[in-house]
Amino acid sequence: MEFSHKAIEKKWQKFWEENNTYKTTSNKEKKAYILDMFPYPSGAGLHVGHPKGYTATDVFARMRRMQQYDVLHPIGWDAFGLPAEQYALKTGNDPREFTNKNIITFKNQLKKLGLSYDYNKEVNTSNPNYYKITQWIFQQLYKKGLAEIREANVNWCEGLGTVLANEEVSLENGKMVSEVGGFEVIKKPMKQWVLKITEYADRLLEGLDELDWPSSVKEIQKNWIGRSEGAIISFDVKNSDEKIAVFTTRADTIYGVSYIVLAPENNLVLKLTTKENREKIEEYIEITKTKVDVERQDDSKEKTGVFTGSYVINPISKEEIPVWVADYVLNDYATGAVMAVPAHDERDWKFATKYNLSLKYVLETQDKTKAFVGESPIVNSDFLNGLNRKQAIKLVIEKLENENKAERKVNYKLRDWLFSRQRFYGEPFPVIFLEDGQIALIDEKDLPLELPKTDYIKPSGTGESPLANLTDWVNITYKNQKAKRETNTMPQWAGSCWYYLAYILATGPNEFMDIKSKEAMELFKKWLPVDLYVGGQEHAVLHLLYARFWHQVLFDLGVVPTKEPFQKLVNQGMILADNGEKMSKSKGNVINPDDIIESHGADTLRLYEVFMGPIEASLPWSYKGLDGARKWLDRVYRMIDNLDLTNENNHNLDYVYNDVVKKVTQMIESCKFNTAVSQLMVFVNAVYKEKAPVYKEYILNFIKMLSAYAPHLAEELWVKTGNSGSVCLQTWPTYDESKLLLSTVIIAVQINGKLRATFEINKGTEKDELIALAKQLDNVKEQIRGKEIVKEIAVIDKIVNIVIK
Repeated sequence: MEFSHKAIEKKWQKFWEENNTYKTTSNKEKKAYILDMFPYPSGAGLHVGHPKGYTATDVFARMRRMQQYDVLHPIGWDAFGLPAEQYALKTGNDPREFTNKNIITFKNQLKKLGLSYDYNKEVNTSNPNYYKITQWIFQQLYKKGLAEIREANVNWCEGLGTVLANEEVSLENGKMVSEVGGFEVIKKPMKQWVLKITEYADRLLEGLDELDWPSSVKEIQKNWIGRSEGAIISFDVKNSDEKIAVFTTRADTIYGVSYIVLAPENNLVLKLTTKENREKIEEYIEITKTKVDVERQDDSKEKTGVFTGSYVINPISKEEIPVWVADYVLNDYATGAVMAVPAHDERDWKFATKYNLSLKYVLETQDKTKAFVGESPIVNSDFLNGLNRKQAIKLVIEKLENENKAERKVNYKLRDWLFSRQRFYGEPFPVIFLEDGQIALIDEKDLPLELPKTDYIKPSGTGESPLANLTDWVNITYKNQKAKRETNTMPQWAGSCWYYLAYILATGPNEFMDIKSKEAMELFKKWLPVDLYVGGQEHAVLHLLYARFWHQVLFDLGVVPTKEPFQKLVNQGMILADNGEKMSKSKGNVINPDDIIESHGADTLRLYEVFMGPIEASLPWSYKGLDGARKWLDRVYRMIDNLDLTNENNHNLDYVYNDVVKKVTQMIESCKFNTAVSQLMVFVNAVYKEKAPVYKEYILNFIKMLSAYAPHLAEELWVKTGNSGSVCLQTWPTYDESKLLLSTVIIAVQINGKLRATFEINKGTEKDELIALAKQLDNVKEQIRGKEIVKEIAVIDKIVNIVIK
């Protein structure tokens, strides 16, 4: 017998909504804050890859709710962004209307999946009530000296009329293009708002130690922050008052410096370029503008560069060293200049051999056919000869410090966060530029500064955002002084930096209490940090790093009580197309979950996606696997429909029941959602083998565990077995450890070391009795008949071995 998933799912989704079943409670001793990385509501809607993570957190939340935890399991929308703005430009629609329409589609899809979200906590980053708080947080960053306007080299896209983040740029035929639209992108210096995340670099590193995160994500963040200890050494330019400062962690190799490399964007480049080299240098600078940083630092790419014509003096050896320009050096790392030691650096080696620059070995090695990058004593270095790396570094830095040519420095790969976007559809900056050049913050009582209503959101053509077109909005009077509003808007990352706090503050959809209030602090103390956070690893160094930065600033301001926002992180893998390719609209291989819900049911989709493999694994979609999940749910339905239940326990299922409850609970705790399903299957198999009536309590508790995975079917079975109310609000089953101690064991019987039989016996049976019973087994009798028994060995509770001639 099959159940009607359409009727059951519609019925119970209506019941949950009418009864506010998943409303967040706040009256239990224990809490669980279980969070999904919230979606961007695109026009395409969900595909079957999205429910994997959402179902995993839902299984966890449902178990915690039944374990009598207060559970906060919310959902919201990362609603600002370039796609909505580009759609609006193409169609003439307001991006707000387009976004709201998409949110309705997404929300309906999520509800069809039976996810236990509390929609009273729903948030939307583009709602003015929401970005009022985003603007307030920016103002605190500004007051704390962590936000400033600075000229920075940015990814400028003329076609889109905006600066793009690195993740919004791709490489095609060696050229930078925008992910949206494929427009050309170049590097361009522009004045931008910058957030000084680098001031929190050490704390962002230290905080990782206390987090239950995948080690791979921690390593990615550590490498992205890239802390290194070294020194800035000053090289005097020959026949000039200019100096080139380089950061190095290997001052011990200073005698091996063959050339100095400047980034093409370095302000010294044109100053040091001689007339005969100027044309080549200028051409090279223009070419570099079309390259992404990743390509420039790709060691597999051929290195290119141009000689400036200038030389510097090595401050230790006093040798003259040529100054080159090369795009493998980035201007926003350290000083934008590198001292190249090609004999001991593979990248410098490739460059030096290409341009016939000298190779000076200063670390002892026999093989001089390639760069030596290992550890060995210093050679060819005068007073440093024979020293090890640490000793030599110490001596060089001390000598140069005494001559005012060096200073110790801790450097980071982490760059300050470029926070401006030349877009309409983003949070307006809550600042005013006064006529006298000063910057003023909008009064807190006047927040939010809302996006103006307009039908004209085309790029300004001046490098400013479309808001620059709205002169009546831009030009204002502030305290009897002419003033202008900032026309750039914040990046999409701004709203996602604190949305996990917004859920706590929400008193209704997009209604929030004051983030500074005592009431807010009490709620933060209850719910923070997030206990389980599930999302893709692609957010490892952007969203996760930015959110940690904002949280630590808010901690310093006394707004939140914890140093870190997310205690446990799980990265869910992707669901690939059946041929192993990534699902994408362009490839036409996207599967709509609505179609699967229609054909197989939401419970089947939920069960299949978490059963197909570990949550972290990326696995191909299989309709065969989907069909298998549905068949098992039908089997469960038939089992309970046909069962003869009793209130008397015959103890036949004691062991398997208690073992399954223990394992399912522990496996969900450990986010091993797929193996927990396997245990539920073990129980169903055991019940099918039972001939006598089955103990009703065991069946009811099985339905409770099933409800975490297949909530609609479980609700129906709960009622079918004579209960009322929602199974989702019942108490999660517990197990009896004493029932897991088996009173019998299986004894293996070997003859001359080969297994010939097994038999079941009470635990602790003595050796003599084990041997006697073994000899009575038919197969053993046949093997030993007429044979001389040389030896009889027995191990209590394990084995009997009979040796014969």
